[in-house]
Amino acid sequence: MAIKWKSIKGIKTAGQWLKKILRRNEIWLVLGITGSFLGFVMLSDILSYRYMPTRYNIQEGFFMNLCFAVSFAGFLKLILIYEDRNWDIQSKSFFQEWERKQRKWQLILGAIAGAALIAAIINFSFRLEDTWMYGNLSGAYIPLGTVGVQWIVCNLTLDSHMKVQLRRHMENLEQINQRSLEAALRSEQMKVDLISNVSHDLKTPLTSMVGYLELMKKEELSDVLSDYIDVLTRKAQKLKEMIDSLFDLAKTSSGNVELNMESLELNRLIEQVKADMEDRIAESGREFVVLLTEEPTDFTADSSYTYRICQNLLENALKYSQEHTRIFLKTMVTEEGSKVRFEITNTAGYPMEFTKEQIVERFARGDESRTTEGNGLGLAIVSTYTAALGGQFDVSIDCDQFRATVEFLK
Repeated sequence: MAIKWKSIKGIKTAGQWLKKILRRNEIWLVLGITGSFLGFVMLSDILSYRYMPTRYNIQEGFFMNLCFAVSFAGFLKLILIYEDRNWDIQSKSFFQEWERKQRKWQLILGAIAGAALIAAIINFSFRLEDTWMYGNLSGAYIPLGTVGVQWIVCNLTLDSHMKVQLRRHMENLEQINQRSLEAALRSEQMKVDLISNVSHDLKTPLTSMVGYLELMKKEELSDVLSDYIDVLTRKAQKLKEMIDSLFDLAKTSSGNVELNMESLELNRLIEQVKADMEDRIAESGREFVVLLTEEPTDFTADSSYTYRICQNLLENALKYSQEHTRIFLKTMVTEEGSKVRFEITNTAGYPMEFTKEQIVERFARGDESRTTEGNGLGLAIVSTYTAALGGQFDVSIDCDQFRATVEFLK
């Protein structure tokens, strides 16, 4: 029993030793030397002037090519590994360096194969002129075939090595991208959590402040103090709306929302939002031009979220459009009939020197719009809410014309 255990242990040790050797580069050197020695011995045997059947020479040529294949593949692999020892696969210029190396070695292998082919052709010509071996020309055409076979083997070895390097680089890029994505997600989640916590913590004292201001309005105060209280109330209410928007935006961005999907009618929704804002529209001095499609505009979405989207788009147009200009509201059904679309177009009251991506960023506002009331959350909320509902939001700028578009599946 003890002897059997020792034998098994010895086999395991030998197997581990063999795996360790195969993982080291020395194995390629051993294979190269051994294969070269055996290959050249058989080549000299084939080229020597001796009377042997063609079948025997072909068999020996097969084993010779096998030895040369192991030899050349081993030497080439060892050289490539040594050359790549300081190659930074994380370098930005990896692909350019990869292409340069591959072209260089293709040229080197081509030059060596060309020289060997010339030598094989010379040998072939010499054999044809020699009458001593007129009955057996295997020593003439076997070297020609050997050149072609070994050129293919070397190119396959090169191609395999370069693919391994490319795969390592792609795996490294994938790991870097994954780490970057995870870091970005953690950072975004931290921002969302911070906004949610701050918004929640501000709500309680702000609600108390608004309540005390309402109580103060009931007291007998001078006209000046009453005006101050009114201003404070409006500003506090504005701050409360902004905090609520921040909280809603953070909640939606985190995906922690419950959607109550139901059948809605886009035309009716636009009319309702516009009617609810009629007083503000009248005070703004802007003219609203409503162009509603006659086609059915039924679609499925959450009514509260969709109402907020349309409301924010109208408020954004009121805040940032030029005075005494027209604001166009337009609904339509897409050509394929699978979506409903709402467009709102206005003329900006300031230069719009920003990109579409900057517009939907949180707190993004035009520099000239700082005199207007707004917190820069309107379109960010529209973008986030639309995405949560599975719709699409887009904006376009043409000189001073600003157009916002939302689409929902029917």
